[in-house]
Amino acid sequence: MFTPTELANIAGHTIPVMKNTLRRLRDEGVLQQYAHGKYGLPGAVDVETLISAAYPGTYISGLYALYRHGIITQTPQRIQVLTNRRHNVSKIRRTELGTIVFVSVRRPVYCPPGGSVLTGPEQALCDFVYLTRRQGLSAGSLVSFRNLVSLNWAEMARHLSRYPKSVAKELHALRTPAGERPPP
Repeated sequence: MFTPTELANIAGHTIPVMKNTLRRLRDEGVLQQYAHGKYGLPGAVDVETLISAAYPGTYISGLYALYRHGIITQTPQRIQVLTNRRHNVSKIRRTELGTIVFVSVRRPVYCPPGGSVLTGPEQALCDFVYLTRRQGLSAGSLVSFRNLVSLNWAEMARHLSRYPKSVAKELHALRTPAGERPPP
């Protein structure tokens, strides 16, 4: 991905000239505008690259991360991006890659993953349960989970220390379906 300023510097043109050129190239389908001021070749940028380049200090979690890790089967309509900044409804961005929804959370829940913009499945599940509970909903009633046994429950416990106790209680209920004994 690149910006008009970067291209203007490389081409030796002014920024207004480069913006006109970019508009024409976008209209002809040669380039794609992924976010405000961020361009690239069509189909060459994925969601993770877009988020890390266009929105520093944010990370992808919730349903989209769970889908990418194979924990849910439903394809999410929105990509939840967690941030510690205050955003309003205008911070919903419709892009070629999907609708990005910025969700403001405070520490200790706000915890960017090291080395990646996409959280691991354990943190993504904790974030998803936390965010649905914040809306007064139950995570188990919104989606069908699979492969929960593949999660590292010791790491899950480490993440849960940052959330309200109600998140741990709901995760325990998701882990042990009705009528089964809880795992050790």
